[in-house]
Amino acid sequence: MRKFKFHKVSDSTGATLEVVARACLAQFPEAAAEEHTWAMVRSDEQVQEVLDNIKINPGFVIFTIVDDHLSEKLVQGCRNLKVPCIDLLNPVLSQLGNYLGTAQTARPGSQHVMDADYYSKIDAIHYVLAHDDGKSVRDIEQADVILFGVSRTSKTPTCIYLANHGLKAANIQVTPGIQVPDEAVFAERPLKIGLTKDPKRLVQIRRQRLEVNGQHEETDYVDPDSVAEEIRNASALYKKHGWPVIDVSRKSVEETAATIIQLHRKRLEQA
Repeated sequence: MRKFKFHKVSDSTGATLEVVARACLAQFPEAAAEEHTWAMVRSDEQVQEVLDNIKINPGFVIFTIVDDHLSEKLVQGCRNLKVPCIDLLNPVLSQLGNYLGTAQTARPGSQHVMDADYYSKIDAIHYVLAHDDGKSVRDIEQADVILFGVSRTSKTPTCIYLANHGLKAANIQVTPGIQVPDEAVFAERPLKIGLTKDPKRLVQIRRQRLEVNGQHEETDYVDPDSVAEEIRNASALYKKHGWPVIDVSRKSVEETAATIIQLHRKRLEQA
């Protein structure tokens, strides 16, 4: 396992860097990064503080700073320290500006402006929390997406991720012996999707969940045959209603959500 220092420098919250860092580090499982995060870096003094730390902890540097003076100061400082320094935004901004024939705003954190899109995401998050695990079906028709799945198929985190993309998502647990609410099954506006998972993997996850809660008894919840039957029954429900199905066994929440967003967009285009 190779260990290294990884510096992330941003003039805003650093959210963009986090996404890129996670995606890149996932491609190097043999490497262990000691991450140093620097957010809201918007002055010469702050850039110098970052450089002073990089000097003590030399490593790989990525940054998103839209102010040309500050970004150049950081790049030159890293050059003097002989450490790699990658500007994530400038190549894209420059090419996009050339294509559009206009200059960028150079306003840090512009993507976080509290506009209509921001409030739409807040509404979506509130909706997800109110409709998690079938808590309420009263206004289920307002959902953009309804996810169905047995316990531990990542329904809740997927819905939260979708909410951060402005989609109102509800989720319904498919439980043996309990009828799925008709309001959810026959809602016309939402896109309905069934989530499934490999039974062996599902048993492992459920056992881990029980152990965390200090529960070790053997029940149908973790019995391999019972879990396999749960999956078959849920799949039969999805097939009966013609819902698209996503196998989340080897998918991250982000990958599952990306598939759902594509399905939702396609549905809108066909409407």
